[in-house]
Amino acid sequence: MSLPGDVSAAARVARMIRVDHAGEYGAKRIYAGQLAVLGRGPKGDVLRHMQAQEQVHLDTFSALIATRRVRPTALLPFWHVAGFALGAVTAAMGERAAMACTVAVEETIDEHYRAQTAELDGSEGALRETIEVFRAEELEHRDIGLAHEAERAPGYRVLSAVIKAGCRAAIAISERV
Repeated sequence: MSLPGDVSAAARVARMIRVDHAGEYGAKRIYAGQLAVLGRGPKGDVLRHMQAQEQVHLDTFSALIATRRVRPTALLPFWHVAGFALGAVTAAMGERAAMACTVAVEETIDEHYRAQTAELDGSEGALRETIEVFRAEELEHRDIGLAHEAERAPGYRVLSAVIKAGCRAAIAISERV
């Protein structure tokens, strides 16, 4: 039973699509920043693989934005710059720091996508399935980061905590703005 002031199911789904579109856009920009710094080195192919998967995610949510007539976040220009900067700065800190960034972002997205799939009802089975597929790929990215010594980055715990806090703030803001 809904209460006065509750967000409708349609509005909740629109928020999910808006924030997921913004998040995948930001992820693509993070990898662009990392590739600008590390793209010619030994991590270039790994970063390009993850960026290609993020592009598929972004294309999917871009199509959902259009077909479901969901307003994208007004903050895309900000995420354009912020995502690239986060990727470039962590890559400039070293390969391990770039991988630590990936781990922190993907762990936050895993939590976010898990909460979304728990909230979606049977009428949104296709969207839930899409999110689950993307969640599995995000976990693959986390595992890649861990396999490439993310946890050995200088200041890993602090770097991870700061990036996760930033991701959570970006999620909260992008759902509404």
